[in-house]
Amino acid sequence: MRAIVYHGRGDVRIEDVDEPTPGAGEVKIRVENNGICGTDLHEYYDGPIFISTAPHPLTGAQMPQILGHEFSGTVVGVGAGVSDVREGDRVCVEPIYRCDECPRCRAGFYNLCQKIAFHGLMSRGGGLSEYTVVPARTVHHLPDSVSLQLGALVEPMSVGYHAARRGELSEGESAVVLGAGPIGIGTYLALRGLGISDVTVIEPSAVRREAVQKLGATSVVDPLDTDPVAYVMDRTGGAGAAAVYETAGVDASLGSAVDMVAARRRIVEVAICDHALPLNTNTLVFTEAMVVGSLAYTGEDFAAVLDLMSRGHYVTDGWVEHIGLDKIVDEGFAALRAQSKMKVLVDVGAGR
Repeated sequence: MRAIVYHGRGDVRIEDVDEPTPGAGEVKIRVENNGICGTDLHEYYDGPIFISTAPHPLTGAQMPQILGHEFSGTVVGVGAGVSDVREGDRVCVEPIYRCDECPRCRAGFYNLCQKIAFHGLMSRGGGLSEYTVVPARTVHHLPDSVSLQLGALVEPMSVGYHAARRGELSEGESAVVLGAGPIGIGTYLALRGLGISDVTVIEPSAVRREAVQKLGATSVVDPLDTDPVAYVMDRTGGAGAAAVYETAGVDASLGSAVDMVAARRRIVEVAICDHALPLNTNTLVFTEAMVVGSLAYTGEDFAAVLDLMSRGHYVTDGWVEHIGLDKIVDEGFAALRAQSKMKVLVDVGAGR
């Protein structure tokens, strides 16, 4: 079968690899669509970062690595002991491997597992291949009204949904999303799905501003033209936003977040950055504001996103584009890095 295999920085190859077979407790999926994630970009241009160069302590996997952790497809095989997934089921995958033994797992925070691994980054397979095998417990069934295309977006949209909940907002309160890339858009849509209507999006890219406006955002600010802190403080009557979501991962973004959040409320750091961001702790002291992290998702987030998708809340018009497997570098990685495209789905199943 064909697969996108990562061999190191700037080195991904389309290779013919052995088709996997499901073992006990596993399912085999014929992949239809796989989204390219910002993490994939970081690995291609700056890695290896999360991809293991030595056997991973949980999965034993190491480079070369089949990429892809945002994917959907159809189940074509089940291993021994699997009873709740059947051949023919349309599914997406929550790509977390966890140990179930560390203090965080035992406390119920398996998305923070101290040995965490992700399918397509530290695993024996990935979604950028014609077929892949995953643990049955990571599979989520797609409702009849949710297409396989939307199914490939459940994973990144669940990142945004998990982040949105970390802000601990109530209806009628205001939020700010810093950055309108795919995770910023996911956070915006999650907030709206949670009943938060007063959402300001701050984004310097005209392409991204236009995309989020097409999705219904009416308070969208270009920080190169308008002081975002002054804008938010004016919009909130001087109180500040009840929650601020930092999805851009740049110094100025976090600095603005600290200055625009309301007293004793939350800044949610969603972006995984390639360097440590500066933080004005004096402002935090004088406002008693909090900076909290948000990592990945849980099954609860996947279920919530799938429910919203089944009710038509998530749309792909204007921000999601499709490419073939052989266009992964030029029309995928390079286009996303140049911000000429918003979100790219690889049509792994095209041409079968």
